[in-house]
Amino acid sequence: MTAGDGADAGQARIVAGVDGSEHARDALRWAAHIAQAVGARVEAVIAWEYPAALGWSVVPDDWDPAEDMRKVLQETVTDVFGDQPPAGLQQLVHEGGAARVLIEACEGATMLVVGSRGHGGFSGLLLGSVSANVAEHAPCPVLIIHGDQAPPPVVG
Repeated sequence: MTAGDGADAGQARIVAGVDGSEHARDALRWAAHIAQAVGARVEAVIAWEYPAALGWSVVPDDWDPAEDMRKVLQETVTDVFGDQPPAGLQQLVHEGGAARVLIEACEGATMLVVGSRGHGGFSGLLLGSVSANVAEHAPCPVLIIHGDQAPPPVVG
């Protein structure tokens, strides 16, 4: 866990799934837009897990996948918001499969926002396995971002 772990637990929250892809950047933009409109805070969540084939390969002793993902998350946040992230933005790094981590992270959330495609998979598919899985199993509304349309400005 990183920045903002002490945020107000009673405040509404919008969870955004992040993996460093352009679709995840779009999801984070929309999550911030919705959060501003409804007075919620944003939790940007990234997941990591050891590859299944890890037992067949040699892994450097100093490899820290959680730290690698923390850097990807921070780079994504910086790419999207520059030096002005939304107030109260939390950046959370969790071990586990992306769909399971996001489903658990959005428990009690106002909404989960994910991109339609992340890293990997087949670009011709309409939904990635993570977005399809969370759409079916998340305990809150799920917004799946398609395309690259930026959110409109918040009025008021």
